[in-house]
Amino acid sequence: MNAMSFLVNTLFDLYLMVVILRFWLQLARADFYNPFSQFVVKATQPIIAPMRRLLPSVGRFDTSSMILALIVVLVKMLVLTFIAGATVDIVTLLLFSVISVVKQAGVLLFWMLLIRAVLSWFNQGYNPIVMVMTQLTEPILAPVRKVLPAIGGLDLSVLVVFIAMNFINMLCAQYIPFWSII
Repeated sequence: MNAMSFLVNTLFDLYLMVVILRFWLQLARADFYNPFSQFVVKATQPIIAPMRRLLPSVGRFDTSSMILALIVVLVKMLVLTFIAGATVDIVTLLLFSVISVVKQAGVLLFWMLLIRAVLSWFNQGYNPIVMVMTQLTEPILAPVRKVLPAIGGLDLSVLVVFIAMNFINMLCAQYIPFWSII
C-alpha cells in the first residue's frame, strides 16, 4: 500500500505542479513561446481547452487552471482514500484540496527560486528556462530588492523570500488544520 500511495502522490503532485505553472505563467504574462512554457501548455491543453469554454479567464486570472488544480487534488485524495480503504466527507476533502493547492504552489515557488539562484552562478548568456524562471519569480523578488539592495554584489532577496516563506509556513501550520499533514 505504501508503494502505491507513493506512486499516486508523486504522479498527481507532478501534474499539479505543471497545472500551477500554467496558471502562474498566465498570471505573470510569461513568454508562451519559450520551450519550457510550450511544454507546460502542451501538457495541460487537452484538459484546459474544453474547460475554457465553460470557465473563461478573468483578466490574467486563469479560472480553468485553478479549477483543474483543485480537481487534480480532489482526484488524488479520492484515489488515496480508496487505496487506504477509508472514508472522508466532502467538506473536509474540499478544504484539504484548497490547502493542498496553496501549499504545493509554495513548494513550487521554493524550488523555482532555489533553481534560479543556483543557475545564476553558472548561467552564461541566454537560457530559455532561466528566462521563464526570471519572469515568474521577478514579481516576488523585485519588491524585496527595492528595500534590500545587493550587498557587495550579492543579491540577498532570495534569502529574504525564503525566510518569509518559512515564517508563513510556520504560521499556517499553527493555525490552519491539515497544513502540516499535506
